[in-house]
Amino acid sequence: MRPDAKALFISTLLLIFCTGMSMTALAAPKAELWPRWQANDPQSSIRVDHSRWAQFLNKYLLAGKPGATNLVRYAAVTPEDKAALDQYIAELSSVPMTKLNRAEQKAAWINLYNALTVFTILDHYPVKSIREISSGWFSYGPWDLKLLEIEGIELSLNDIEHRILRPIWQDNLVHYAVACASMGCPKLQAEPFTAENSDRLLAEAASDYINSPRGADIRGDSLLLSSIYDWFQADFGNSVTGVIAHLAEYADPALKEKLDSFSGDVDFAYDWKLNEAQNH
Repeated sequence: MRPDAKALFISTLLLIFCTGMSMTALAAPKAELWPRWQANDPQSSIRVDHSRWAQFLNKYLLAGKPGATNLVRYAAVTPEDKAALDQYIAELSSVPMTKLNRAEQKAAWINLYNALTVFTILDHYPVKSIREISSGWFSYGPWDLKLLEIEGIELSLNDIEHRILRPIWQDNLVHYAVACASMGCPKLQAEPFTAENSDRLLAEAASDYINSPRGADIRGDSLLLSSIYDWFQADFGNSVTGVIAHLAEYADPALKEKLDSFSGDVDFAYDWKLNEAQNH
């Protein structure tokens, strides 16, 4: 084989290999239960303090335009407030998660996921997208990085979402609660989740997302959906029909009417641009 042909052959193999690895890295994780985190205490009266997270959100989260996501003033975060956010995460890391009741656990895991995501962005800022932060070779995004320890066990963002929240609660509304710091994702909520407000916030978040172009947008005979409904279709009836039925449950009357009679093409899209507030 001539040297130039050999070089081309090797380059082609590398391209195929890298493309395959990239596709694997971008594939949505399945919900796979981590049994160790099923433990809970229904009688527990422990209440987790999320006040530091509330203070951060109150200072740095801006309401987006109608139909858009909320925005974070990453560039404005002071070293002191970043340290306070780090302290909040450290405090959550010391919480005996398996000794909480289910409602407290759910709120704590959601807040931890969101706070960790924001802190990870701040740790690598400036970035244009969370996918610029690598978990390792051929990876896109920080989701597999072991970011903290709870009860002596290292955890990643993927562990929290796909091995704890999704399989334990089996509540597809969780997808509207965990925010991935992107313009296409559901809003980062302006208040922390708690045992008392989680049901309300989840329902409001689902309604907000579904009735925005980021969630569902019908244009003539075409329905453009968030890629969330493609990546995690298993959580939404495991079919496009199931997804549309879910959307109709939270859709405003005008959108629901269109969904009920829709029979056109379905496409998926997602905007990975950072959910950053500009000039603030």
